[in-house]
This record gives sequence, C-alpha cells and structure tokens, in this order.
Amino acid sequence: MRIAVLGAGAMGALYGGYLSRGNDVLLIDVRQEQVDKINQEGLIIHEPDGGQTLCHPKAAIDTAGMEPVDLMIVFVKAMFSRSAIAGNRSLIGPDTYLMTLQNGSGHEDTLMEFVDREHVIIGTTQHNCAVAGFGEVRHGGSGKTCIGSLTGDVSRLQGIADAFTACGLEAVCDGEVQKLIWGKMMTNVSASVLTGALQVPLGYIAENPAAWALCEKLVREAVAVAAGEGIVFDAEEKVAEVRGVCERSPKGITSICADIAAGRKTEVDTISGSVVRASRRNGVPAPTHEAMVNMIHALEGKAGK
Repeated sequence: MRIAVLGAGAMGALYGGYLSRGNDVLLIDVRQEQVDKINQEGLIIHEPDGGQTLCHPKAAIDTAGMEPVDLMIVFVKAMFSRSAIAGNRSLIGPDTYLMTLQNGSGHEDTLMEFVDREHVIIGTTQHNCAVAGFGEVRHGGSGKTCIGSLTGDVSRLQGIADAFTACGLEAVCDGEVQKLIWGKMMTNVSASVLTGALQVPLGYIAENPAAWALCEKLVREAVAVAAGEGIVFDAEEKVAEVRGVCERSPKGITSICADIAAGRKTEVDTISGSVVRASRRNGVPAPTHEAMVNMIHALEGKAGK
C-alpha cells in the first residue's frame, strides 16, 4: 500500500515506522530536523524490551504535486487536522481512505470535509509512545488497533487491517468501534482533564477526596451522555477503571497537563468537548464537562501573561 502519515510525532512515527516494513510510507511533518533525520539515518524505535527497531520510511514537509495515496493516517493534534489535511490535499484521490487514530472522538466530521463517508476510517489504538529525539521514539507498550467505518460492512476494511498486522501492528475490524473510542476516552475526559486544570500528576486525582469526587462525577456524566448516543457502559465499572489508571500511574503526567504547563493549546475540544457536543445532540446534560472545557480554555489563555 501507499500510505501517508500526517504528523511524525510519537505515534505517527511509530505507525509510520512499523508500516514502512511492508508498505511505501511517507511521513509528513513540519519540522525540517525531523524530516532530515529520518531521510538520512532512518527512524529508531526503542522497544519496551530494551531493543531497537530501525525503519526507513520516507519523510517530507511539502507534498505538492505528489500522486494520491491509498491511505492517509492523521496523527497530528486535533486542532491541526483540518489545515494538515488541506495542506496535503494532493495525496487524496477518489479511492483514498482517510483514517484517524487520534485521541477523543468526532474527528470524522473533519475528515468528511475531504472524502465521503465511505472513505473515512475511525479507530483507536492501545499502543503508547513518546518522542526520544529527532528520528527517535520510545515505544511504551503494545496492543490492538481497532478500526471501523461510518457506513457499510466493516469487513471491507479487512485488507487494511491485514496490512497493519503483517507489519507488527495487530489490527482488527470492529463494528462497534465507536464504543471502543468512547471507552478509551473515559479516562481522558475525567482524570486527564483534571490533571490539566489542577496541574498535578494522575495519582493526585485518586488521593485527594475533592479531586476524586469531581473525577467520579465526570465519569458518571460521560457514561450518561454515551447512553444517550446508544453506547452503553456500566458506570461502576468505568469509575473503577479510571481510578485504577490513576493508582497504577501515580506520577503520570498527561498530555493535557503538559500542554497547559508549556503554554500550548490542548485537544480539550475533541476530548471533553466531544462529550459536550454529544450532550447537545441527545439532550443528556453535561454541565461538569462544559465547565471543564471552559476551564481548560481559560488556562490556555493565561499563556504569556
């Protein structure tokens, strides 16, 4: 397959690197140092077992005039999705699939500005990764990649899933991928967003009674909103799951916490904001999530002040 990956950060580089072992892969990034390092020396993936994998995808900043690809995977931060796709529009042809494995939900709305519903793939991944330097990433853990479609029989995507699996990224097609996305999102819309607002590690959320009370309220509210979308979870199970995440990673710093600390824009609109949008669609109240979205945007506004 001819595959383009938008964003050569941690996850984009990980997927681009692995997929390049059996496909023609182009990593697209805005950093010249990253592009040069990958093109000249390859991409190093530091594996969880201490070993290293050296991959050789191609990398570029400008794709003007290039031929369309079979698959474009969007791995930029959500607020940059529209501009990134538009800037690489030459890679999108009538048969190109656009895939999102980004955190949060609702990314398909942006993708459908560029392709029809039949060519949008949504999904979620259990892999985690961190940048270790230009041309290097640290693979923290593996798991499945689950992909699904917005319309039609999901089995039509089996060829893409097989291509991922053949390169070491176990992938499956799932007709209920939206539930998987919402399930993964529960920690992000509760504990993670609170770490950003409070500027604390994950452990603090479980340890502090007031923080945990707010976290639990966010989980239960999100479960109710999901039910309004026809996506049913057991609230007690999700509360216990989120608490477990906090307790197992007491020193964990979430991306939203790091973004606020660094004065960067966050992805809150596609995380907590997706709960708010669903709430407005189905009428299930989400006042706590609305408050958290406003709080995070207010903190973003402090940058440089």
